[in-house]
Parts: sequence; structure tokens; C-alpha cells
Amino acid sequence: MSRCYCALLRKATRRVTSLYDDALEPIGINLAQFSMLRHIERGEPISMTELGRTIELERSTVSRNVKVLEGMGLVTTGSGKDQREAVVELTENGRQILTDGAPLWEGAQDKIEARLGTDAAAALKEMLLAL
Repeated sequence: MSRCYCALLRKATRRVTSLYDDALEPIGINLAQFSMLRHIERGEPISMTELGRTIELERSTVSRNVKVLEGMGLVTTGSGKDQREAVVELTENGRQILTDGAPLWEGAQDKIEARLGTDAAAALKEMLLAL
């Protein structure tokens, strides 16, 4: 087993992401997309720049991911108060995906907690937040 924290975290992250992706598969969305929709919902209308800051991604990456969501009919983009800045909002389909996905996401959360145990899950969360 590797002693490298980064390698261990990356391996664990791939496994956890797969669990969430499998849970969200029935609604045709993956964890990254679901997470982005949730961040958009919390700040809408939200600029691409602010969305990038919120989810800690470069604006170009955010823009590419938003285009995919827009192609799926889950978000719309437009101009903000400053015409140079693009803003993102959910469509009704996007809101429905969040509604339908919430119990699926919760189910994935519950599976992880069941595998780790409540105390270990809480300790893990605390440790990750410390990073």
C-alpha cells in the first residue's frame, strides 16, 4: 500500500465518485454535474467567475461544464448587469433533476456512512475540512 497521501486520497476519491455516479445514473447525470447544479442553485443567477470561485475551478473549466449542462437543457446562460460577464441559471428541467437527484445523492451518502460507521465518517469529514 502506498504511503503517499495524495495517491491514497485520489484512489478513495475515484471510488467515492463512482458510488455517487452509480446512484445518480437513473437521472442521467454524474456527480460533477449534480454538484455544479447545486452550486448554481445556491447562487443564481451566478456569474461564471463566481461559480468558478465557489467550486474552486478555473473559469474555462466552468464554462465547458456549463455548456454541457446547457446542452442537456438544465441551465441557461445570459448576460449579467455587466454585459461582459456571463451568468448561469437553472431551467425547470435543472430544478427537476435536483429534486429527483436529492434522494439518490442521500442514498449514496448513507452507503458511505454505513461502510465507514458514523464516528469514522464524522472524523473523515473533519480531517478533510482541515486540509
